[in-house]
Amino acid sequence: MIHGGVGTEMKKYIVEFVGTFALCFVGILAIAHLGEVPGGLLGIALAHGLVIVAFGTSAGAISGGHLNPSVTLGFLVTKRISLADAGLYIVSQLFGAVAGAFFAGAALPSRPDIVKNGTPALGGGIPMSAGFIAEIIATFFLVWVIFGTAVEERSPKVGALMIGLTVTLDILAIGPITGAAMNPARWMGPALITGNLGDFVLYWVGPTVGAILAAVLWNGVLLSPDKEA
Repeated sequence: MIHGGVGTEMKKYIVEFVGTFALCFVGILAIAHLGEVPGGLLGIALAHGLVIVAFGTSAGAISGGHLNPSVTLGFLVTKRISLADAGLYIVSQLFGAVAGAFFAGAALPSRPDIVKNGTPALGGGIPMSAGFIAEIIATFFLVWVIFGTAVEERSPKVGALMIGLTVTLDILAIGPITGAAMNPARWMGPALITGNLGDFVLYWVGPTVGAILAAVLWNGVLLSPDKEA
């Protein structure tokens, strides 16, 4: 079916691209402006959370508003998206993240360090094991709320708001530990721009494990029967 000259399938990938673009663009610039300000973590957390509220809401009816490869993989393992669609969602998200990081740097050329500083990274003295724990648990919380508010039909229709608030509270909790990626694309976009891919396993495996655990638990145990895959 074609509407407005754009195929239905292509619309899904466009909104996933744009939403993930916005997450990286806004997130990196918020860190640039607020990273050294007392209490700046709250502003950074709100900036990321508000992007999810706005772009998750606007994308929800078209793609479901994943904006995150780990969320897409959680939907894949619970058979809520096809393998082909999941692959194209993730490609769209990664391209959006790279473009968002690139244009964030271009928007503030006087600060050549902003993309590097806006890349999630382990805090000083934090061991990798602690980073894995933080990313797994924070992403578990995120996908728990996604399934509980956006998939579970008995919940009030406030999914994007609750999901955005979960991103905010997760950043407040683990931002100083790992940068609170909870999203491989949020890390990989700026990491590719700067060429710093050393923490690939942490920022792909950690969030994905947390996402799949939450998705499987909701899908297998908690959802109303007619919403089970």
